Amino acid sequence: MARRALKLASWTSMAFAASGFYLYSNKYLDPNDFGAVRVGRAVATTAAISYDYLTSLRRVPYGSEEYAQVRSEVHLRSARRLCELCCANRGTFIKVGQHLAALDYLLPQEYTSTLKVLHSQAPKSSMQEVSQVIREDLGKEIPDLFVSFDDTPMGAASLAQVHKAVLHDGRTVAVKVQHPKVQMQSSKDILLMEVLVLAVKQLFPEFEFMWLVDEAKKNLPLELDFLNEGRNAEKVAQMLKHFDFLKVPQIYWELSTKRVLLMEFLDGGQVNDRDYMERNKIDVNENTEIRNNAATYLPQISQLLNRVPRQMLLIFKTNDLLRGIEATLGTRASASSFLNMSRCCVRALATHNKKNTYSYFRRTQISFSETFSLWQISFHELILRAKALRLASWVLALLCWLLPAPH
Repeated sequence: MARRALKLASWTSMAFAASGFYLYSNKYLDPNDFGAVRVGRAVATTAAISYDYLTSLRRVPYGSEEYAQVRSEVHLRSARRLCELCCANRGTFIKVGQHLAALDYLLPQEYTSTLKVLHSQAPKSSMQEVSQVIREDLGKEIPDLFVSFDDTPMGAASLAQVHKAVLHDGRTVAVKVQHPKVQMQSSKDILLMEVLVLAVKQLFPEFEFMWLVDEAKKNLPLELDFLNEGRNAEKVAQMLKHFDFLKVPQIYWELSTKRVLLMEFLDGGQVNDRDYMERNKIDVNENTEIRNNAATYLPQISQLLNRVPRQMLLIFKTNDLLRGIEATLGTRASASSFLNMSRCCVRALATHNKKNTYSYFRRTQISFSETFSLWQISFHELILRAKALRLASWVLALLCWLLPAPH
């Protein structure tokens, strides 16, 4: 009886193992789909990073050169562990890792430089998975919808990827398809991150990153809704319609869902591609139209961001982005983008304050303060221009020419 039970158990185990191997080899089964695997990996990584900080820095005198060296080494090891976790768990983890990589003004350089690779290591869904999402959301197979559909995506991100295709009526389109498992895993991943951040907060009270989890909880559902993205694209197109050199793709609503977004396919260039700007005769130094109207758009952009907290972080990040673009285009010396952004912030803040007060005296006071702040910015810009043009040397040369030399 025992021998028969053992034989039955052996055959059952072999059947399960063979089934598991078949499903895994045919990509029907992915270990990353199991919550226990994802949770275990995240918990183990968090524990390893916390233990490394607690033990490595314990016996080193705080503030010493040795402390700075050891801390840098711990930062680098921890960043690599975190990067490996994001690549393994994919989806939401890569999305949050990309956000962390952009926080140059908050995180140590070891973290931001290590996590930047996540921008180029986003996962790609197979054509089988892409076909599955299109079939489930649009109710048709790819050949029924498109004359041609490029198997290789033009670009892949943490939540979706984009394919170039041609409709039966001849229109060339960009098809944005969401990774099939992201929707199911996102809420669980955010909850897991929240628990882990709270646990780390208990060990390191100075660890203040719960705001990042809060923003992910609020914004991730919006990012996973491609219909919301399409509506925002139309709002931006309306806002920027009088700029000839800017084009926002048209959304094809009849073939768009929460996980599939069909857009007009457009050729273009990146904002920091100087060669593209020169080929298309776009002046990277002077664009008075954007400069004069940017303040008008800032409040609308703020509304689209749904009153995202940490407004100062948004301003800092915008400044970093502008400085990076200026450095690439070779226009950084003028600091024009920073000055124009400062004017936009002053005007937007004044407009916001005026809307929230009913006092005529207070509104007048706000207007005077706005005018004075704008004057200060203009005066600072004048000083920068004077230095750049060596105005003092020119004035001195002019005086020497006008005044006769003593005999």
